Amino acid sequence: MEEITIQVPRRTPTHSPISSPRRTHVPRWTPSPSPPSSPKRAMINIGESFEPNEPMQSENFDDSEKWTHALRWAPHTSGAMKNESLELELELSPPISTRVGQVPRWTPSPSPSRSPKGPTRNESLDEVEMGSVASEEDMEKFFPFNSASISSSTRPPPPPPPLDSILLEAPSLKNLPKIKTSSMHESDSAVKQPKENINNSPWDNGTGFTSKSNGVLLTWKNLWVTVPDRQSSRRPILQRLTGYAQPGEILAIMGPSGCGKSTLLDALAGRLGSKTRQAGEILINGRKQSLAFGTSAYVTQDDTLMTTLTVREVIHYSAQLQLPASMPASAKKERAEMTIFEMGLQDCVDTRIGGWGKKGLSGGQKRRVSICIEILTRPKLLFLDEPTSGLDSAASYHVMDRIVNLARREEITVIASIHQPSSEVFELFHNLCLLSSGKTVYFGPASMANEFFASNGFPCPALRNPSDHFLRTINKDFDLDIEQGFGGATSTDEAINILVKAFTSSETCQQVQGRVSHISQQKGGVLEKKGSQASFATQCLILTERSFVNMYRDLGYYWLRLAIYIALCLCVGTIFYDIGFSYGSIQARGSMLMFVAAFLTFMAIGGFPSFVEDMKIFGRERLNGHYGVGAFVIGNTLSSIPYLLMISLIPGAIAYYLVNLQKGFEHFLYFAFLLFVCMMLVESLMMMVASIVPDFLMGIITGAGIQGVMMLCGGFFRLPNDLPKPFWKYPMYYIAFHKYANQGFYKNEFEGLTFPDSQLGGAATISGEEILHNIWQVEMGYSKWIDLSILFGMVVLYRLIFLGIIKTVEKVKPVIRGLFVVPPEKSRLIIENPNDPQ
Repeated sequence: MEEITIQVPRRTPTHSPISSPRRTHVPRWTPSPSPPSSPKRAMINIGESFEPNEPMQSENFDDSEKWTHALRWAPHTSGAMKNESLELELELSPPISTRVGQVPRWTPSPSPSRSPKGPTRNESLDEVEMGSVASEEDMEKFFPFNSASISSSTRPPPPPPPLDSILLEAPSLKNLPKIKTSSMHESDSAVKQPKENINNSPWDNGTGFTSKSNGVLLTWKNLWVTVPDRQSSRRPILQRLTGYAQPGEILAIMGPSGCGKSTLLDALAGRLGSKTRQAGEILINGRKQSLAFGTSAYVTQDDTLMTTLTVREVIHYSAQLQLPASMPASAKKERAEMTIFEMGLQDCVDTRIGGWGKKGLSGGQKRRVSICIEILTRPKLLFLDEPTSGLDSAASYHVMDRIVNLARREEITVIASIHQPSSEVFELFHNLCLLSSGKTVYFGPASMANEFFASNGFPCPALRNPSDHFLRTINKDFDLDIEQGFGGATSTDEAINILVKAFTSSETCQQVQGRVSHISQQKGGVLEKKGSQASFATQCLILTERSFVNMYRDLGYYWLRLAIYIALCLCVGTIFYDIGFSYGSIQARGSMLMFVAAFLTFMAIGGFPSFVEDMKIFGRERLNGHYGVGAFVIGNTLSSIPYLLMISLIPGAIAYYLVNLQKGFEHFLYFAFLLFVCMMLVESLMMMVASIVPDFLMGIITGAGIQGVMMLCGGFFRLPNDLPKPFWKYPMYYIAFHKYANQGFYKNEFEGLTFPDSQLGGAATISGEEILHNIWQVEMGYSKWIDLSILFGMVVLYRLIFLGIIKTVEKVKPVIRGLFVVPPEKSRLIIENPNDPQ
């Protein structure tokens, strides 16, 4: 039959004499007349998804007869919550005179992909709210939901509300499009769309992995993680965990603080510490594979960000580092802007991240920036460690809703540890892993967790958030009695034991184990370790630019050091002002040059805290595969050169000309350039220290101690011929850069000068070469440029050592971790907790 497109007219409601003054009056409305020979169906495109409801009876559509209409909401795409076209179907059928009139209740779908089995929380809240604004008589007249009102046959059914008033109960349905009426002979499949079962993955139809999927199936079986303990040999953090995560779905790991949520994420991502010991089996697509460096994305609890950059700069730099070189720059910028908008950061794109001394973003905004960075490349496996920390309930819902939609659209496997989610956020989860003291309390569909707790004597009270109820039941930090069943009470430990035993013997546990076994037998594709897709030259260029901007804006990196250097050089210049060429000036010149070579370069450790922050950012980005170690070392080196030149030239000129050292511009250039190379060398030394000692306080102490030892054997405090030959002269004297720095400064200053000789019986004057050889015991077999070249070579060597340390740590850590991993066949040998209820 033909399709008729009609507009629903908005009619002025007719006031009923019995209606309550506090209730919206129920109007009558008349659609365009149509012959009642066959049922008709009306379809309304709207912007919100609703659940099916019971048919309701409407009074006269025209003056001759009554019609019954049923409203159904069918989304075009499963799980659309917003910005997606949905259809409201209005099905018209001949009147049934004996049907009891009912007012339908319209309840939004709590989840983009599923709905709860029982009444939603919104329905309960609506009943409470309606009871507060209407009397009992009005409730019986207009909302006949109780059995007394339904059984009363003498009371005439109230007129139904108009279609407009029904639709306007949803706040987002204020502007209705036109109604599209079609014949009943159309295919019901276009109207009655079954809801997607989120527990069955679209990748395998609930049977197992298929080779057609591009996603990642992650499974773990009998997973144990233990750490050293003083009282006993090993203390378990995770005990006998089994589970899986599927593409397009989000697995939520919940539990009280200290239950092992972050440890489970680290174990699955391959990021456990060297002191932890792991037992069990972790498979990716049915294979044992590594997840290091770019194969997955991990958003940690700590938001390690470059504090001097704005939100837009952070995301844009990250996009240029991660996205492929074949992608145009405009496309990269568009992807970055779209990601910023998805996380709701469009109002703070030009705000700096902020850190010490300067207020910037809030904690929740920083968390969203961290998520933005990792979802730019749409990774196939995404780990989120408490992504909603610092966010309010509305922001938490929107962030998680974006992540769920992104996971479904891009085939991403998402595993998130989450703390205290709201009821709306909880309903977004597909699967739930509930932990307590490292044990599995529940693993399975999130929608069935409430039923599991209720069936074991711990029902969730009305109007309480299910996640709050779960955590309150299994949190034994505060050992309180938990209400059980009808007025009973039990301790928290007993409640945990009951739930753990119930889950172990449940059908859901058997299904999970069968699912894991089936996936493990299906050998899927090998995970590609592609890392950053940008070219090496692009990585070096972007890292140099980003580091240069960071150094420019960070006052503690170079600007404070510049001010201190200027102050020190003014002090040196005034103390040794116009030193002259007397015999006494020989010792004064040597002391002044030694101070410049030793103590001015010693001040380079002042930038160590800022460099430690750079190392933390590098560690996070390196583990997620944003760029390589070589690009980082080159970028940091190139970006620091302009600032070190500035620090060498300006304070160096002040000290050089106030003291009135040897005339000649070429001598000043050598003086400044040698000072520049010494500062670069000290920074390279501190980079090596930072790669070994990540704590900035311990790093400063270590670096200062190393430089102190080098000063002692540099040839000034103790002349080279007087140094003890074992260790101090061989090899420390030749390892210390102060030897070459002092000799370079001395040769640049004393060569070509003559001084009066005050010794009796000697020559009237003494040359600079004699002073170098006899007084300072300088090696005169090579020129000052050789000393400069040796120092420059040491800079390159120290940078290469820094690179080698990082690469070695990357290679050695997995090997050390592998030594502590117990094979699956030997995992039963681990001493279990005797109080383990399993």
